[in-house]
Amino acid sequence: MESSIHPVLDPEQIHAIETLKGAQRVLLTGHERPDGDCIGAQAAISRVLEALGKQVAILNPDPPELRFGVLSRAIDFGVDQGGPIPPHDLLILLDCSELSRTGALSKRFEEAGSKKMVIDHHIKPLDRWWDASFHDVTASSTGLLVARVANELGVPLDEIAARGIFTSLVTDTGWFKYSNTDAETLALAASLVGQGIDVSKQYMDLFQRRPETHPNELGRLLTSTEFHADGRLALLTLPLNPQGKVHELDTDDALDVVRSVGTIEVVIFLREVRPGLCKLSARSKTTYDVAALASAFGGGGHRKAAGATIKGSLKEASQRVLRAALGNLED
Repeated sequence: MESSIHPVLDPEQIHAIETLKGAQRVLLTGHERPDGDCIGAQAAISRVLEALGKQVAILNPDPPELRFGVLSRAIDFGVDQGGPIPPHDLLILLDCSELSRTGALSKRFEEAGSKKMVIDHHIKPLDRWWDASFHDVTASSTGLLVARVANELGVPLDEIAARGIFTSLVTDTGWFKYSNTDAETLALAASLVGQGIDVSKQYMDLFQRRPETHPNELGRLLTSTEFHADGRLALLTLPLNPQGKVHELDTDDALDVVRSVGTIEVVIFLREVRPGLCKLSARSKTTYDVAALASAFGGGGHRKAAGATIKGSLKEASQRVLRAALGNLED
């Protein structure tokens, strides 16, 4: 499958393609709580590399969400159980560029004697730890980069690879409504639909199979919304559930509702992932740079979508982030 737009590769990307060609046993990994872009990109590149006769395995810190069931039934998404990592000569980290975001796997990956590669569209960290990188911060998704890789390798996308890339595109562009939706993204999506992707079925699989508890849980989260700076900034918080576990609620629905408020420029969301540790997600509607906000807490991302992991209670983390976020608002 080819997009009608083919960006010229830079020398680093050309080196990455040559590294892929020379690998025999490839291990794929991604960030904790892998999202649609991470899962879709992994599914697609695993099929592309297998088509070239390479041995491919996936080992992630966490399992895919249930809504990615079509892909997880077709692809073996291995989940870390604390044991040794599969033998490999090339490790590829997809949809992030910080090895620390693989959680408990990071130390084992660092100690592995394999070559390391990154395929990602987020801002690069300052410390280069990889041997090769296929990176482009202007790309709408990591899945789009995988489509470029497949094109360079001369491998057509099969049904699962096409579904994986379409999943990446629609989840990272908010079904083509975010500002990262560009001509290349739409051309690639059109080519995938031409290949046979059923758009309505994809939408139903990804966004219309919520559990019965979803509406009430979403409502409770929305009632936590605080508005600051004359309605320009919103803060949402989600503590652990009554059993002391992480809420599995897909919070993108809540963020979309809050972003629909006309005065809103930035939405800050903090989820408690365990006592003393919180996950920040920030979204911007304007020129407000949430990547700069997240970087102040050791995280990163894009100007309009970024995140970080923050130590401290939910109340403490919320206060710290709110102070920083309000300080970054322009008058």
